[in-house]
Amino acid sequence: MTQKWLWLLGLGWSFGSLNAQDIQWERSYGGVHADYLMDALPTPDYGFILAGSSLSEKSGNKSEKNNGDLDFWVWKMKENGDLDWQKNFGGSGQDFLQSVALTKDGGFVLAGTSASFIVNPNKKPLPSADFDKKEPARGNDDFWIIKLNAAGQEEWQKTIGGTGQEKLLSIKPTPDGGYIIGGSSASEPKDDTNTLNDKTSEAFGNMDYWLVKIDRNGQLMWQKTFGGQFFDELRSLVVTADGGFLLGGYSNSPTSGNKLEDNNGIGDFWIIKTDANGNMIWQKTLGNKGDDQLYVVHQCQDGNFLAGGSTTLAENGADFWVIKLDTSGQMIWQQTYNTDTTDILTSMVENKDQSLLLGGYSPTTPINNQKTDGGDYIMIKTNAMGEPLWQRTVGSKGDDLLKKAIETRDGGYLMAGTSNAKPSGDKSQTMGSNDFWVVKLKDNNKTQTQRNSLEAYPNPTTAFTNIIVGYDFEQGIATLSDLSGKIIKQFDIKTRTIPIDLSSYPDGIYIINIKTNVQNDGVKIIKGNSKI
Repeated sequence: MTQKWLWLLGLGWSFGSLNAQDIQWERSYGGVHADYLMDALPTPDYGFILAGSSLSEKSGNKSEKNNGDLDFWVWKMKENGDLDWQKNFGGSGQDFLQSVALTKDGGFVLAGTSASFIVNPNKKPLPSADFDKKEPARGNDDFWIIKLNAAGQEEWQKTIGGTGQEKLLSIKPTPDGGYIIGGSSASEPKDDTNTLNDKTSEAFGNMDYWLVKIDRNGQLMWQKTFGGQFFDELRSLVVTADGGFLLGGYSNSPTSGNKLEDNNGIGDFWIIKTDANGNMIWQKTLGNKGDDQLYVVHQCQDGNFLAGGSTTLAENGADFWVIKLDTSGQMIWQQTYNTDTTDILTSMVENKDQSLLLGGYSPTTPINNQKTDGGDYIMIKTNAMGEPLWQRTVGSKGDDLLKKAIETRDGGYLMAGTSNAKPSGDKSQTMGSNDFWVVKLKDNNKTQTQRNSLEAYPNPTTAFTNIIVGYDFEQGIATLSDLSGKIIKQFDIKTRTIPIDLSSYPDGIYIINIKTNVQNDGVKIIKGNSKI
């Protein structure tokens, strides 16, 4: 590994590249038309789930038909990039999937924005309103949430919205088994003239933050609106350790509505901390004289918070901008990262060792002769203080827009986004006009960890855990026992991921034994604070 150049320039870092991360594999997923990746997550079985939207019919490696305009499209893949399963969900209009989350029962929840299933003035569905959308639209664009089991089969769905435009960008599971949904709304509160309107909280401007809490079955529990007189777009949220929520987004509103601080420039980061019921505890407006776009918030292991996005303060375009805040919203440190071009940060996570992994894309000039035209994926790893350790660029001769960068459980890295390029540079295949493009990197400085043939994840757990079988098999039997050997339940298994619900059992130590046509294995599961 050689470092070509690295220096601290003003408030930000400008640097060349370290090439200790070789491409292990890269794959394109899509049909003949446009497919846009918006989110990606690692799954307990060492695989990944990709979420986005598709205009494609059955073509390329897309095997399900398109229903209308854009449809929700989910691709569950194995560790090596091969397909586990894929699902397409859509109505007759445009349905844009923005966020996916893992659920405690081993399944998934999808969340996005839908313009399908419009009702006519007589409150009857239009003839074209069919396909997968089961509830009528509330307005122009609504929140649309779909719950899937571990095999990708739909369990329930919910449409939530007002009479105007809503835009959903994030969903997270909550400790009570429900979900918190973050997005924005341009709708006024409902009145007696429209019973389909779900919006009850006050509107403040052209677009407001809209926070919606639903239960485990998708039923609306409460909602909150935050905004000033102009444009406020909620882009990211996290469930915090105290059971509350941290919201982050973009605002160009002055002090007005329930926004308590003026902007510093054209638009700023706007961060809000709430309690578990969505009541505001504090808020913070952060920005420079230019336009500052927040895309990600995150809670660190030390309890403090990170806010990440891009700033246009620099003369040479936008830079990555990362800020660390304490639990009261006071700044601890900030860093900007400049790769000598326009840099758009879209992804930020803290790793187990408290290092940070930043991801985004760069739409213009070369980076130390690495750039391959168009836009390229950029990934930067830093220490806990935000000081760069290395940077990696991957790209083609087209536009490559990174959405998620992930440090994987095998010590490597996954870069996932959208590419419109023909085979070129680091890209070896294409399916259509825009594809999901996923690149897996291997870190040559890390040793590979030995993997068990049977694992429980998470372990310890408070309710659900997933048993991960580390090999392929045709059929098997799972047996759950307590520490005395008493059998609690026994059931057949056919998949490598097996959700186990311990919520109705007391805290303690449990044993899962798996007997398949290949071999027999067992693993201990800790529920609560019990010790082996």
